[in-house]
Amino acid sequence: MTSPALKTKQAIREPSRKESAKAARLRAANINPRTGLATDYLNHFNEAIMLLEMIPDMPDCAEDFLSWRPLSYREHFAASTFSARELAIAAYDAADPVIRREFDSLTGAMTSILTAVGTAMREARQHRTRATLAAQATGWVKPLVTLAGGIINGEGIQAGREADVDYIMTH
Repeated sequence: MTSPALKTKQAIREPSRKESAKAARLRAANINPRTGLATDYLNHFNEAIMLLEMIPDMPDCAEDFLSWRPLSYREHFAASTFSARELAIAAYDAADPVIRREFDSLTGAMTSILTAVGTAMREARQHRTRATLAAQATGWVKPLVTLAGGIINGEGIQAGREADVDYIMTH
């Protein structure tokens, strides 16, 4: 029978040189080595949020928002000028399936909200209606971006929820 101390030593092993080198490459590319995810993808959603936030004061920005198209993680990096785009896609593909599923669920929710708001804005006839839709969508998507950032940074969904509560309490 193995002692608990020996089991602990075995569980806490030093990473191999190969693992250390891989982690260093990921960190250098702004990809979290623990999760295999990059915050750069959230820029895709932050762009939509920025456009939505401008609509109440600049109604013409509705057209800019309506030209925004949802992209999956892979599509975003494949189309980006991100220098380590292939590494970002490979790290995403190799990420823990539980983390990736949680992340994809959040980004899928953001995409659904933004797509539905775009559809509603196309049907809206008044600026005031578009401004209301924009404000509501921003209020729904911003906290989800915070949650997704928590997952990317290895803090999980709980840390993101705590940040979400902080955001809501201060705005």
